[in-house]
Amino acid sequence: MKTSLFYLPGVGTRADVEAGNAGLRGDLYDDMLAEVLAQCQLADELGIDSVSFTEHHFHVEGFELSNNPVLLDLYIGLQTKRLRVGQLGIVLPASNPIRVAEDIAMLDRMTGGRANAGFARGYQRRWVDVMAQQTHGIHGAKPHQHDVIDEANRAAFEECYQIVKQAWTSDYMSYDGRYWQVPKQGTPWEIEATRKWGRGVVDGMVTEVAVVPKPVQQPHPPVFQPFASSERTIRWCAQESIVPVLPPLHPQLERELIEIYAEESGRPLGQGIGVLRDLIIAESDAHAQAIWADGPRFCGAEWFAPFDFGRGLNDPVTGERYPDHLGAGLAFVGTVDTVTRQVETMRQRIPVDWVFAWNYNGLVPHNVICDSITAYQTQVVPRIADVD
Repeated sequence: MKTSLFYLPGVGTRADVEAGNAGLRGDLYDDMLAEVLAQCQLADELGIDSVSFTEHHFHVEGFELSNNPVLLDLYIGLQTKRLRVGQLGIVLPASNPIRVAEDIAMLDRMTGGRANAGFARGYQRRWVDVMAQQTHGIHGAKPHQHDVIDEANRAAFEECYQIVKQAWTSDYMSYDGRYWQVPKQGTPWEIEATRKWGRGVVDGMVTEVAVVPKPVQQPHPPVFQPFASSERTIRWCAQESIVPVLPPLHPQLERELIEIYAEESGRPLGQGIGVLRDLIIAESDAHAQAIWADGPRFCGAEWFAPFDFGRGLNDPVTGERYPDHLGAGLAFVGTVDTVTRQVETMRQRIPVDWVFAWNYNGLVPHNVICDSITAYQTQVVPRIADVD
């Protein structure tokens, strides 16, 4: 089982957030960069596999100031030796897929083949409606039409992914879709250098393009999908050999989804699956739970609950919330012994390949995150490996 760190990342402490407009403070952003870098360098030394950053925009509140995860990847990648760097994930409906393919290929080149790739559909309307307005316009979706917007995002996501994959794996490419035409029909090009040393022009018109550079990893960097919780998404990931990362879900739903992935992919149960888990390790369960309540749970209640993130924890039949979050290993919070039991409980239920450890920088003190990362990698992981 591999471990990856996951960051929103946010800026400031809870007090800074509650003071208002934390995202406008450059000093807090600089502190975030320094602390996250130090945590990633520690992870690099400890042998943790990778780190991933999300993509969001306009977050003046202080949560999720991660508007360009590839730049954060490069910032970390150039200052570590072996740690892989990725995204959970780039929001494809709000992006130019050619630029995405280029940026990740450049990242892979600049880090010596250490890039992961992660793509998402986007759910936060404040920024997705701005950044994906051309996509929504092509589809015909209006801002008040939530279901139509969701449909547009899904359709654009799948089209953009096919373009990115083709850009990585084909020397020359063309694509004629609903949202994108590559190249744009009727584009003239009569450059002699292309005739002599390139290709893709017929009768003075561009017919195909070469997206360069290509990534180091062939056929392309590993691809992840955050945070998958629907049957449709799980089946699509299985068909595309993408690793779906499941958020904390009701154990019954969790099991159903990994069984669907196994059925669709033909792989053993749990193989190719990742899960997202809060991680806080302290000298006592009470202390760890107090830190968890003041940071991660505060963030969950104030920021994620309004987006209905907790719905997946409800019983699929009764609608009741699952009562034993920690006991079921839906978060790793406690002493080393407690967290070991939580991980073992989770793996007995769902033998997954990946754990993405969510680190709430700022809301959880820097030293606590460093201690948790160290304890998990040096004490919890060896115990789990011993029983594999």
